[in-house]
Amino acid sequence: MDLVTTLPLAVLALAVEACLGYPQSLFRAIGHPVTWIGRLVGASEARLNRAHWHFALRRLCGFIALGLVLSITAGAALLLASGTAGLPSPIGLLVTALLASSLLAQRSLNGHVEAVALAFEKDGLAAAREAVGKIVGRDVAELDSAGVCRAAIESLAENFSDGVVAPAFFLALLGLPGGACYKALNTADSMIGHKSERFCAFGFAAAKLDDLANLAPARLSAALVVLAAFVVADASPRRSWQTALRDSRGHPSPNAGWPEAAFAGALGLRLGGPRSYRQTVINDAWIGRGRDPEPRDILRALALYRVACAVYGLILADAALLVISQG
Repeated sequence: MDLVTTLPLAVLALAVEACLGYPQSLFRAIGHPVTWIGRLVGASEARLNRAHWHFALRRLCGFIALGLVLSITAGAALLLASGTAGLPSPIGLLVTALLASSLLAQRSLNGHVEAVALAFEKDGLAAAREAVGKIVGRDVAELDSAGVCRAAIESLAENFSDGVVAPAFFLALLGLPGGACYKALNTADSMIGHKSERFCAFGFAAAKLDDLANLAPARLSAALVVLAAFVVADASPRRSWQTALRDSRGHPSPNAGWPEAAFAGALGLRLGGPRSYRQTVINDAWIGRGRDPEPRDILRALALYRVACAVYGLILADAALLVISQG
């Protein structure tokens, strides 16, 4: 497996997912890789995370569980990749790209965030709260208009990195097994990588390894937003980069602050700040020095996102052509 194969795979997977997404009929029939991985994580946690066990043992079991999840995921992806490798070259690559496209979320992310903007337009704040509640974990019942808009744009920014840039990054470097393992790690982190009493020890491995895996993709995501801001009307690339450098460290995550700050600066908005999870207020720092977002800013953020996705695809395509020409 080398870049001559993996870079075109990442480009094709991005193109396929942008055009087709993951069909709902297929989801209803067989589920989705994330749901399969989620069941595996849940089964591992149920067997290996016991409240009465010592903290150190639970942390060790978290490492073991994560190793099992990643090993099974990598093995399944290697089997699929080996199977498609036996097909004629163009067909094998296309089939692998179809499989790999399920690891990306460009189209579904766009649809979920756009639904929040459409809910505002058609049915007002209550409907927008319901729509944004499907994509964020914070309490949404008491959010005002700015809070709903902030939640939607922050989700778009963070998932641009986690759901688009990072899986394509690992597809480009390590092929289908790399992309699948990243998705497994990110899913495990979202399920067990919390600092709650239940997961503080057991989820330590997933949280820390996910932070490490996202170091480069998160910063690449911010750079892509800056480049997109050169193209999108009423967006500022200079302010985007300055805000990313200045405010990204204010986010509790070492990575999520980068794309969020880049979006905030590009659009002249203020994101982050206090929020509530399960009736507990989290006093996060503000990101950006602009105004509070309005419903129309969700559409502005989506325009920036779409261009950033296109820029990413073009960069990967240029890299693929360069590697192939030199090979």
